Amino acid sequence: MKQQQKHKLVFAIVVIVLLSLGACKQEAAPPPAPPPPEVKVITVVPETIPDEVEFIGQTDSFRPVEIRSQVTGIIKKVFFTEGRDVKKGDRLYLIDPIPFKAAAGSARGQVGQAVARLAQARAELARVKPLLDEQAVSQKDVDDAVAEELAAESTLVSAKADFEKARFDLKNTLIVAPVSGRIERSQLYEGRLVSAQTDLLTSIRQMDPMYVNVNVPESYILRRQREMSEDLVRRPDLFELKGIMTMADGTTYPHEGTLDFAGTGFRSETGSLQSRFVFPNTRQRSIPGDRDDRPIYALFPGQFVQIRVKGYMRTNALLVPQRAVQQGPQGTFVYVVDEENKAELRPIMASAWHGKDWLIEKGLNAGEQVVVEGFHRVRPGAQVNPIPFQSPADSSVSPPINVGRSEKS
Repeated sequence: MKQQQKHKLVFAIVVIVLLSLGACKQEAAPPPAPPPPEVKVITVVPETIPDEVEFIGQTDSFRPVEIRSQVTGIIKKVFFTEGRDVKKGDRLYLIDPIPFKAAAGSARGQVGQAVARLAQARAELARVKPLLDEQAVSQKDVDDAVAEELAAESTLVSAKADFEKARFDLKNTLIVAPVSGRIERSQLYEGRLVSAQTDLLTSIRQMDPMYVNVNVPESYILRRQREMSEDLVRRPDLFELKGIMTMADGTTYPHEGTLDFAGTGFRSETGSLQSRFVFPNTRQRSIPGDRDDRPIYALFPGQFVQIRVKGYMRTNALLVPQRAVQQGPQGTFVYVVDEENKAELRPIMASAWHGKDWLIEKGLNAGEQVVVEGFHRVRPGAQVNPIPFQSPADSSVSPPINVGRSEKS
């Protein structure tokens, strides 16, 4: 009896152990595989976008004119107010005219004497010439009369030339403005001796319009030529390119400029080609109540500004949102989802940005899907569940393209 109870107890223990092992095996079974992570993607579509670049420029007056005296003399009067606007023909300086009036009078007297001498020579020739046929005078007398007439004619020409020079000098004792513009400070004042065509008296700067000189690096020109030859970039006629000016305080000048000059050779000291834009420098009315009646110009010579060149268009441009571009130890990259919905780490070259997007030069092809959100769930080669990315509505217009590595001189 005890033996049977013992066997039953052993059997019960064995059954309990087997049931426990079965339960452990059930608990150790692997869980079902999780679904692929969701990522938001965009499909890369080629676009035609403005391709603009910025350069450093410096303003320069449209026509700087140096004022110098044509005659040597003493400054008798200065007519203008320094730093004010003058008009073409306004009086600027008066050189003491008395010596030049005397010289002009003397030259006029010399002309009168030459006229009288010529008249006498012609009369003498007319008297002796008929007498030669009658042999009342010799051939030498006639030859002397002809020579005297020729000498008198030459003397008259020389006297007239001296008189014209004296009148020119007298006229140039009054120096007038050759152009309209704003006049600089005078370098010399009343009582100073001025040397003809040597001493600088002052300068006039024509303020409207205004030039902006820009030095374009050789590397930029070579790149542009290559892109245009490969039909990656198009532009209108060279001198239809426009310029947008940004001032030193960050404000944008309200008027566009136009390219009106492109250099013909590179400057060896800078390796750049000089170009020039022309901007209107419209006058504004003086501030009410201000005693200064000068017009207020927006631009002055010598200012440093930024010029953004408009007119180039990049065709078949591939843009991706800036958030999609990642930076790693090996450089810039994005995640691309292939046809099997597997994520691929793709190295790229992002050269510029357009609004909120990067311009991709190398590494992507049109039609590929790029991950925009969900990077923390992506592993290279792993399966993902791509969902189209819906960009938030943006009422503002995207700004023009801005170059990340601006070409500046």
